[in-house]
Order: sequence, then C-alpha cells, then structure tokens
Amino acid sequence: MMGHSHSLSGAVVWLGVGPGLAALPAVVAPELASVTANMLSPTELIAGSLVCAGAAMLPDLDHPSATIAQTFGPVTYWLSKGVNFISGGHRHATHSLLFAIAMGLGTYFLAENYPIGRDVIVVLMIGLALRAIGIGVPGKTLTSAVVNVFLTAGVFATFHLLGVGYAWLGLAIGIGCLTHVCGDCLTEHGCPVLWPIKGRWVLPYKIGFKTGKAFEQKVLAPALSLAVVALLCLRLMPA
Repeated sequence: MMGHSHSLSGAVVWLGVGPGLAALPAVVAPELASVTANMLSPTELIAGSLVCAGAAMLPDLDHPSATIAQTFGPVTYWLSKGVNFISGGHRHATHSLLFAIAMGLGTYFLAENYPIGRDVIVVLMIGLALRAIGIGVPGKTLTSAVVNVFLTAGVFATFHLLGVGYAWLGLAIGIGCLTHVCGDCLTEHGCPVLWPIKGRWVLPYKIGFKTGKAFEQKVLAPALSLAVVALLCLRLMPA
C-alpha cells in the first residue's frame, strides 16, 4: 500500500476501536481503561487519530524511498537507510506482529518514564501523518526538513496548548503499526507477519491488489478518506 493509504487506514482503525477500548472493564484491564478514557474528549480523539495515522507509516522506515524517509529530510532518510540495513530490507522485520508489539510496549514505557522521549515520538508521528496526506515539502533536502519541522511543531504546540495527554500513546502506536502490516497483507507481496519465522501472509494473487495501481488510487484511498470523515463526525457528534 502507498503511504497515504496506510495513514488513512491507521486513522480509520483508531477512530473505530479507540473509543470502544474505553468500555473495557477496569477490573480486567485497568491500564487500558485509564488510557482510553481521555479519548472521549474531541481533542484527544483527533490527536490519537493523527498519531495512529503516523504510526501506520512506521513499518516503512525500512524503505529509504518511501514517504516516511522524506519527512524530516536527511535525518529520516539516513535513519531509514540504517533501519533498512538492520531489518534485512523492505518488508522484513518491521512488517511483523513482533515489531508492532515491540513498538507499542516500547512507546508505552517511554511515555511513562521519559517525557522528552514521548514528545519526540509524538512529533515524529505527527510529521509522518502530515506528509502522508500531502502536507509539507517532499524530498530529503535540508529545506524540506525545516519546513516539515515547523509544520509539525505547530500541530504539536496546538495539542500542548489544548492540554492533550498521551497516556494512550503506546496503544495508538501499536495499533498503527499492526494496521500497516494488515494492509500490506492485502497486496500482492504480503508480509512476514510471524517474523522471524519465514513465510509471508498474502491473499491469493487474483484477490490481493497491486500497490499504487488504479484500485488503490481510485477506490481504496477515496473510500478511506470518506471513512475518516464519517467516523470523525460520528465520534464528535454530541450524544
């Protein structure tokens, strides 16, 4: 899937399941109940959607030519080159269930213990989401990095002024990464979901669609865009 499709699908999934997680019994999962309680406010809901949309781009950090590598210019480009080398190339370690769980739990630990690290993750996710939907300057130049940093900082500052808390951050990151993996399993190449176990999960060739082709651009992307708008209206509608 292309970057914008991944990002939109992340927002759709978060809008769909995030508020529902707040209904989990506190006795069974008190940490999830407290995490998602804040999502009932409009600002938290929007912030979570944007962060999850960015997280749905995260597995493609293994692809130096992907949108994610162009978000903050040379910084994300060289980070992507490093991840590509360590993970074994595109659609390997980062496109797995293990990666999604590790990112979710790691972010939760970071958010609970290191506020600066938490803010760095939030800023990165906002930047990824904005670039995925076409806001910002493409490319891996210093100019594109500076412009995208200022745009991202503006959104982050707005959330800060509105008092957004990030107790739900790890949950959003994990869901976003998992959404990406599931999305790529729908394409013709599939994903190594159970990495490091070999084998890719993929739909039969005649069912799985080709990345970036007509179906994704003319059907899937518009449908996801409409779903985001519809779910936002539904969630923000007064009871």
